[in-house]
Parts: sequence; structure tokens; C-alpha cells
Amino acid sequence: MSQLPTRRGLLFGTAAVSAGALLAGCTSNEPKEQGEAADSNQPAADDQPGKQVTIGFAGPQADHGWLNAINENAKSRAEKYEDVTLEITEGSNDTAAQIGQIETLINKKVDVLVVLPADGKALTQVGLKAMRAGIPVVNLDRIFNTPQAYRCWIGGDNYGMGLNAGHYIGEQLKDKPNARVIELAGLDNLELTQQRTKGFDDALKNYPNIRKVARQAAEFTVESGQAKMAQLLQAQSKFDALWNHDDDQGVGALRAIEQAGRDDFLMVGGAGALSAFQAIERDDGVLKATVLYPPTMAASAIDLARALGQGKGVGGLAEYEIPASITLYSAVVDKTNVDQYMSTGFQ
Repeated sequence: MSQLPTRRGLLFGTAAVSAGALLAGCTSNEPKEQGEAADSNQPAADDQPGKQVTIGFAGPQADHGWLNAINENAKSRAEKYEDVTLEITEGSNDTAAQIGQIETLINKKVDVLVVLPADGKALTQVGLKAMRAGIPVVNLDRIFNTPQAYRCWIGGDNYGMGLNAGHYIGEQLKDKPNARVIELAGLDNLELTQQRTKGFDDALKNYPNIRKVARQAAEFTVESGQAKMAQLLQAQSKFDALWNHDDDQGVGALRAIEQAGRDDFLMVGGAGALSAFQAIERDDGVLKATVLYPPTMAASAIDLARALGQGKGVGGLAEYEIPASITLYSAVVDKTNVDQYMSTGFQ
């Protein structure tokens, strides 16, 4: 999970292309083929084989369902391209070990690096080393301390995750007087947890009838989710909604809820685990929705690295170069759209 920059975002638009087309139409009587301006751009990355690219991938230790999904998404995406060779390291949450792995990839002179750092601050220097060696870095999710350490950052939106969870719950409870909600957060010493809570609290400000009455911080594990949820249930005899930051710890939370025999509230999860999608589809319990923090970002990072290695832009954009920053959207998945996302669920 990431430590995001301060609301880094990117607005994609076509205003420049439209203006250029309009100008051409006004200054010439010669007919122009539709799309001529776009054709003069560098070709966008696509599925057609191109220049061979070796991508070094340094990811996390797969000690959590979401982190394992990051690694699997990167591998499966690279296998899709016959012009991509993936040099993948053994995942590590030890910063010294990961620095050593990345330095090995630099010494192998890979064309592009994709790095999800165990600690963005601690790995900033090795990101700078790669960039200074002429190897562009795609910084995945947990961000380095300086943009000089990466060519492109792509990751999730922790504030947006909390914001969308809060709005979903708010809309479900907006007509209920004196509604009460509780929150099962993640690790409180992580900035990402603080951002998720802030987004949630900001959303609830739009619903004056709703009050957050309790919050517990768990540790993104099944065991911690069960223990902390049991404490919340014991302390709160009545509430209307629960937001849980993480679907892995949500497995434990649901166990505690079942053991307590409670079904008098709705629950919203976070991240997008397959088990959460399946429970939402069955619609036979308290879990009604989850807010995405998509591990498919790793597949997109491979696409970006391939485009960088081949000197191409991004399909659908007029720019010659790939963006410097891409923030993913935290969509809400409920029973109305769960089929659309089922294939992306991680285990």
C-alpha cells in the first residue's frame, strides 16, 4: 500500500488536439484527412511487437493478498508481450536487501526499472542512481522522496478511497436520523491510513445526520481484523455502518461479526479482494461494497515501462511522452457492478 504524494493527480484531456484541428480548418482550404495531426505524433504503445525491452521489476514480499497480487499482475502482463523480458527479483520488505536487488538490476543494464519500494524514503537514493545511469524508473505506489528518482509514478488514491467509502455510506444512511458509523482502520503509523481516515471524515461532513462514534486501528492482517472488530462490537451495541480499510483484515472482521451474531448494519471494505467480491455478489451478509485500491496498477506499470523502453506515448493521449504521474481511481464495487470487477479480485 502506498504513501502518496499530496493529492498528485493528472487531468487527461484533448483540448490541445481539438484546438489544433480547428486552427488547421480555419487557415486552409485544402481538405485534410481526419486524424492527420494525431498521425504525426509518436506511435502509442500497443499490442503489436516492437523494440525488445528488458524490464527490471523489484516488488514486495508477498506477505499480504494485495502485495501478492501486485507481483502476479506484473508477471502476467509482461508475459503478454513477446518484445518484453522481465527480470524479476525475489520480493523483499527489507530495505537493504531490496536496494541490493535494484543495484544488481542496474548493473545488468536493464532498459527500464519498475519499483514498488518497501520504503519509499529509504530507497530514494537507489532510484536516483538508476535515473543517473540512464535507466528510467517507474515508481509504483509507495513514492520516492523526490521526483528526480523516477520518470513516472503510478499508484492508488488513499484519500479518494476514504472519500468514496464515506460517500457510499452517506448515501445509504442519508435519510436515517442520528445514524452512527464506526471505522476499522489499518496501521496508524502509516500515512496511507491517515489519508484514508481523512477522506472518510471529509465525506461524512456532507451528511449532518451521521456521526462517527468509534474507530480502531488494526494491522492489515486477518488476525488483527478479527481481534479489533471483536473489541468494536463489544463496545458498540448499536451502529448503522462500518468502514473497514482492508479486505484482508476484513476476513477477520467478518469472522468476529459472525461470531457475535450481528447483522444490524452494513459494511464497506477496501482494496478489492476476491472473497469480498464473492460476498458482495451473494448479498447474504453485512458486506455490501468495497472500495478499490487496484493491484492492476502493477500491470499498468509494465505497460508504462514498455512504452518508455520503446520511446512511445500512451494510447488515447495526444502527448509525445508518457505522464509524470498517474493516480488511479478508487471505484466503489457493490452488487450492481461486481461482475465487472470479479476478474481483478485478488486472493
